[in-house]
Amino acid sequence: MAGIKIGLLVPEVGPAGLWAPSAWACATMAAREINELGGMLGRYVDLVSIDAGTTGASAAWAARNAVDIDGVEAIVGMFPSYARQPVMHSIGDAVPFIYTPQFEGLAEHPNLITTGETSSELLGPTIEWLMQSRNVSRFFLCGSDYNWPRSSFAIAKRIIRDAGGTVTGEIYRPFEHDDYDDLFHAIRETRSDVVLPHFLGLDAIEFNRAFAQAGLSSRTLRLASAVDETVIYGLDEDATENMYIASAYFSAVPSRNNGAFLERYHGIFGDSPPPANAYGQSCYEGLHCLAGLVAAAGTTETRQVRAALGRSRQTKSARGLDSAPVTGGRHPIHIARVDGYDIRLVEAM
Repeated sequence: MAGIKIGLLVPEVGPAGLWAPSAWACATMAAREINELGGMLGRYVDLVSIDAGTTGASAAWAARNAVDIDGVEAIVGMFPSYARQPVMHSIGDAVPFIYTPQFEGLAEHPNLITTGETSSELLGPTIEWLMQSRNVSRFFLCGSDYNWPRSSFAIAKRIIRDAGGTVTGEIYRPFEHDDYDDLFHAIRETRSDVVLPHFLGLDAIEFNRAFAQAGLSSRTLRLASAVDETVIYGLDEDATENMYIASAYFSAVPSRNNGAFLERYHGIFGDSPPPANAYGQSCYEGLHCLAGLVAAAGTTETRQVRAALGRSRQTKSARGLDSAPVTGGRHPIHIARVDGYDIRLVEAM
């Protein structure tokens, strides 16, 4: 019987390209595990790498070509939110599509299946926890200029004001922008306690380097939901002072699921693989989610796969405590403090 081609749609260049190595490694491991259990519908999983490029148009074109030319029967995608709607419009209901990273929580298409945390899930408990534990109230919002930061900040502003805090400013910058002088001036002038930086990938590295070099890290807290191990390892060790981060996955989470995941990951890829992180792990999660949905549906037909969401289980996950979580289920949010290159877990919600 012929194998089943599953496309992994990930940017290999641009600000989000830094996650491509870990995304491919984690998805490759998931495909191997699925094949060891008999594949999907009794067919061997053949993982196909698809470069999403740096725009919504490039991602949509790559996804459609993967369906029409490469013959993929499903797509697992980990790419920025600006490309999600173009991809959905390009493939329609031709194949199931699993979108894996954290996102705003706004679904644009009835066939969209998501496995990542929403901005409300991430920001609600973390902002309130930070205000109470660090006695802060003045928040400055800044990030890359596209729909994920803008939609997330609309949510953050409601959370901050409902909790009795104040939004002191809001600034956006284009991708690969490296001049932050006016932004840092505004943070100082507004006497902000906390900065919520929503910069993408490599831009997050540049922003946080510059933030520390400007002398702001010793006096102003940072609360980020898109800073992970890959971003942290791109910083100087002293650039993470007063940095807090939130995610449903950190490699430091001490759980049976994560321990088993990391043991297999290093067993396959050795002692120095791409760092395990939320974005790479989301591709592992997405592939196992797809396998659970296809097994429950008994087909790869898009609408039947979508209908199995929430009433089927996946065989493996690195997140949460359930050894066989419900497909599309939610997982605990972890808050951590960054100490040099170490992630110190401080709370789970």
